[in-house]
Amino acid sequence: MSQAQSNHKGAVTELDWKAIENFLRSQNIVENNSSLQVEQFSVGYSNLTYFIRMGEWKAVLRRPPFGPIPPKAHDMKREFEILQRLNECFPLAPKPYLYCEDPNIMDRHFYIMEKKDGIVIDKVMPEEFKTIPESGHLISKAVVNTLTKLHEVDYKKAGLAPLGYPEGFLSRQVHGWIKRYNNAKTDEIPGVAELEKWIVDHIPDSPEPTIVHCDYKLNNMMFANDNPGQVIGLFDWELSTIGDPLTDVGAMLAYWEQEGDPYTGLISVSKETDFGFSNRREMLEIYSKRSGRDVSNIDFYLAFAFYKVAGILQQIYYRWKIGEAKDERFRELGEGVVNLIELSLRSRNNEIL
Repeated sequence: MSQAQSNHKGAVTELDWKAIENFLRSQNIVENNSSLQVEQFSVGYSNLTYFIRMGEWKAVLRRPPFGPIPPKAHDMKREFEILQRLNECFPLAPKPYLYCEDPNIMDRHFYIMEKKDGIVIDKVMPEEFKTIPESGHLISKAVVNTLTKLHEVDYKKAGLAPLGYPEGFLSRQVHGWIKRYNNAKTDEIPGVAELEKWIVDHIPDSPEPTIVHCDYKLNNMMFANDNPGQVIGLFDWELSTIGDPLTDVGAMLAYWEQEGDPYTGLISVSKETDFGFSNRREMLEIYSKRSGRDVSNIDFYLAFAFYKVAGILQQIYYRWKIGEAKDERFRELGEGVVNLIELSLRSRNNEIL
C-alpha cells in the first residue's frame, strides 16, 4: 500500500497510487526517490483533481469521476491536447506533462499537469484577502480582464483552429442543451417549455469567434497569494472550443451570484456583501469596455447560461435520483434547478441585469 493510500480516505484510496508512482518514475520526470504523497482537492460535481508530490516535485492529476459517465464526456485526452497548444500562448492555462490511458495503471484515462501555487476562491473569502481594501472589486475586475485576455488569443496562430467549428456553434449549443435537459428531466417545472421556445426563437448572430472556455467561473481560477487582483491560473479546459465569446460572458454572469439570488446549488463568495464585489451589471460593463464587443443581446446569453447551468445540475440530480450517483450533496440540486429556470425566465425580460 502506498503512503498516499494509507494517509488519506475517500476517493483517494480507490486508486492504485503505487502503480501511478511507478508510471511517473518510468517517464523520468521525477528525479528523486521520495514516496508519492497525494491530496484530493475539494470535490466538485465533475472531474476529480489531485495534488501529487514526490519530494520537491509537485504536479496535479486529473481524471473522470467514478461511476457511470455519459459517452464522450470527461475527455481527458482532449483537455490534455488543448493545454499542449494553449499553454504556449496563454500561460494561465497549466502546462501539461503526461497523458495515460493504460487500464493497468488506472481504470480511466488521466493526465498530469503543472501545479500552480496560489489561491482558489470558492464559497468564502480567503483569510489572506479579507484585510486587503476593496479585495472584492479587485477580484471582480481580474475575473473579467482574464476573460477578455482569453478572447484576445489568436486561435488560428496558436494552432487551435481544429478545436471547434464556429459556424453554427450557438445553435448547436442551444439545441444540444435543450436535448440534454429533457433527457435528464425528473420533474415538471412551470415555464420550461415556454423558455425553451423563447431561447430557440431568439438565437442572435454571433460575433467573430474566439477560444471559449465553456465553464468560465471563479472557482476555476487561481489568484496570487498576496494579490486578489492577479490571476495566475485558469483551469478545467475540458469543454473549451472555438465559438461565440458571449457564451463565456453569459456563463461568467450566471455563475457570479449576487445578493438577492435564490439558492441555485452553486454558492459563490461573490454573493457576500462585505468585500465590495461588483454586481453582474458592473461585470458586464467592464467586459464591454475592455473588449469593445457589442453586448446588446446579453439578455439572451444570460437566459441561455442560466438554462445551461440548470441542465448541468439536472443531469447530476437525475443520476442521484435514479441511484446512479450516491453523493448526498446532490439531493438538493432539484431545488437549484427550479430556481435557475426562474432566473433564466427573468433574464429574458431584462429583470436580472
